[in-house]
Amino acid sequence: MSAIFVVAGVSGCSKLRPKPEAQYVYVTAKQTFLRDRVAAVSNRTATVENGDRLEVLDHGRRFVKVQTAKGEQGWIDEKVVATQDVFDEFEKLKKAHAADPVVASAVVRDDVYMHATPGRDTERFYRLAEGEKLKLLGRATLAKPVPPGTRVAKAAAPVAAPAVPASGGAAPVSGAGKSSKAAAPSAPAAPEAPPEPPAMEDWWLVRDSKGDTGWLFSRMMDVDAPDAITRYSEGQRIVGSYVLTTVNDPEAEQDEKNIPIYVTVLSPYKAGLTYDFDQLRVFTWNVKKHRYETGFRDRNIEGYLPVSVTMATDPYGKGPAASTPAPTFTYRVLADDAGPVVPDSVTGAIVPGKTVLKTYRLEGNLVRRVIQPGTSAPGEAHPAPVSDKKKNAAGKGGKKKR
Repeated sequence: MSAIFVVAGVSGCSKLRPKPEAQYVYVTAKQTFLRDRVAAVSNRTATVENGDRLEVLDHGRRFVKVQTAKGEQGWIDEKVVATQDVFDEFEKLKKAHAADPVVASAVVRDDVYMHATPGRDTERFYRLAEGEKLKLLGRATLAKPVPPGTRVAKAAAPVAAPAVPASGGAAPVSGAGKSSKAAAPSAPAAPEAPPEPPAMEDWWLVRDSKGDTGWLFSRMMDVDAPDAITRYSEGQRIVGSYVLTTVNDPEAEQDEKNIPIYVTVLSPYKAGLTYDFDQLRVFTWNVKKHRYETGFRDRNIEGYLPVSVTMATDPYGKGPAASTPAPTFTYRVLADDAGPVVPDSVTGAIVPGKTVLKTYRLEGNLVRRVIQPGTSAPGEAHPAPVSDKKKNAAGKGGKKKR
């Protein structure tokens, strides 16, 4: 009898024992298959795609036995799955930036992965297809990784010219076979030139059409800008384009007669800049000539996204026009008394110090700055030196060199 009670007790304890918590992995490949065995010859048991969650049933050497949400089971290479920690990292990134303003839109050039942090060797998960529409949230810039064993190039040091006697002739010699008593003094050694700055890479924090968020290498996407204005980019890269308003032109060649008026921001084709754009242009529409024209340009600035567009009145203006809402845009530029902007060496974050907020209104085809009367415009920093003549032309509160 006692033996029966012992067996019953053991059986009861096993039922009360908690079930092990389920473990999951997530498919990182665009598409792959589950197989019934780990062998050179095997059968496909299921098809899985990027982002699918799979429950872990067993572990093997370099392979994991998993089960899909439909109950299909099979083995999958561990190289094409991400762990729960990686998935949680992307979920945390998504929640942290859910309320971030969209600074521009872009299109993916080719199939590419989003990364958890900026950098080629960081964890990746979601795979974006060519043509995927993206919302850009922020930029980071990091030094381009150098392959192991690569020697860092240094700037060429200036070569010192050989010393020449003051008379311009040869030094006197006391006798044949004897060295000169008045040997020319040796030139001082040229100082060693500092190493060249490292090549940089830009990364963008993006949100895809599903709401997934991650970092994407900037060269793998193109900013979404209309062809009608990209032809006027003058060799610069359009960082963002925003519609201010529309103008009706019944005689326009295009089918859509309500023509958008754009404000655009541009930058050089160069990675590692400590600002997002160095030029802002407003493209207005000439109804008589049926074409775009530059209605306003602010150049040689160190500007930062986002650019905000709204309808607003002019609180400092007088007359009916000032009290009538009109297309208004604002943006920030670096102040002339701000310190140098240095990207974070680990995260690549670009955080400017003191900035100047600039606000403009579009009144018809004229762009006017919104600023309190009697005040001077704050000084701004410039990526290129500004001549005194241009400073004086800027009026009060002229911009200083930086």
